[in-house]
Parts: sequence; structure tokens; C-alpha cells
Amino acid sequence: MSESGTPTDNSRGFFQRYVSPRVVSAVCGCRLCGRQRMKVVPLAEGVVVEIGIGSGHNLPLYDPSRVTAVIGVDPDPVFTSLGASRIAEAQFPVEILTESAEAVSLDTVFADTVVTTYAFCTIPNAAEAMMEVRRILKPSGRLLFCEHGRSDSPRTAALQDRLNPWWKPLAGGCNINRNLVDIISGSGLIIEQCATYVPRFTPEVVGFHYVGSARLQG
Repeated sequence: MSESGTPTDNSRGFFQRYVSPRVVSAVCGCRLCGRQRMKVVPLAEGVVVEIGIGSGHNLPLYDPSRVTAVIGVDPDPVFTSLGASRIAEAQFPVEILTESAEAVSLDTVFADTVVTTYAFCTIPNAAEAMMEVRRILKPSGRLLFCEHGRSDSPRTAALQDRLNPWWKPLAGGCNINRNLVDIISGSGLIIEQCATYVPRFTPEVVGFHYVGSARLQG
């Protein structure tokens, strides 16, 4: 499960290029995912950079009285085209950068808030992308995240490791065994709070959640 796309090229088949983005967008737009997004997205403020904006499911959740603009980063124009109506209806300026999260073209110390929801499971080099998050954040800025990944249960984590090679190509490049706490901490960001849990009616192997915030300074 990941709302973010992966870089497109001519070697990708019809399913990966056209069917998978629509299936993933539909899954990530479900009511369950929406409830998790609501825990962080309305807290964003100022100039927001959203990593893996995908089809724009977060756009209606931002508080227009707090947000100045949203710059969405996503490498796949097929995904972002699915969010055209949400972009048009946004009550604040929205700009889309069709580029990878590992090499964002924005200036250093740019964003008041960085938001990532259901994106870091797909980014090829998650550690490098998180270093970019750190680079573009202002000293007073904050990262808000809602992601799924590696379970804190050793038994489930082992199952995730076994299933991941099979799951990844079927789910648009999604990895189910990434530890987001390690990825954030490894970038030098300091986690303010992080709730880990499995939403009701969700299999833990694909639904272990990390929801919270991090800053440059404690």
C-alpha cells in the first residue's frame, strides 16, 4: 500500500503503468486510511511539502486557515493526474514537482511542514529521501507522518520479511517491512511523538502503522 508512484519508464508494463496506480489510489483513498491521515494532516501549517502526494488524497484534509501553499513531490505523473480534481478544488495554491523524493529541487530550509502519508514504503532509497526532508525543513519546521511498515512483533516482522519480495511487485513497489522510526532517527531528525498500532480490521502484516511528528531540534 503506497500512494506515491515510482519513476516511469518504457519497460513498465500496462498493469504497472496504468492499472496499478488506479488500484493503489483507490486503496489509499479508503475510509480506514482517511481516518489515519486525519490524525496528522490537519496539523500542517505554513508552506507544506508533501512527499509522495500521489493522487492528492490529503488535499481536502489540510486546514486552509493554517496552510499557505502545498508543494507535492511525486515521480509518477499518472498518479498525480488522478488527483486533478482535488488540486483544482484546493483552497490554497498547489504545485506538483514530478521528481524523486531522493533529489528534491527545492531550496534548503524551505518548508514549514513536511507531510508524508503512505509514501515511504515505496521510495526506493528511503534513508536518502529522509535526508532530503531534513534538508528542506526550516529549523522551526516539523515532519508529520502516517506510514505503515515493520511490526514491533518479531514473529510478524519475520513474516513481513518473507512476504515482502512477493508483495512489492504486486503493490506498486510497496515494502511492508521498513522501520520508519529507524529511518527518521537515522536522518538526524528527533521524533516528538510516534504512535504505533494496527487499525481495527487490518492485517498486521500490512497494516502496522507509525503516526506522529519529528523536528530538527527537540
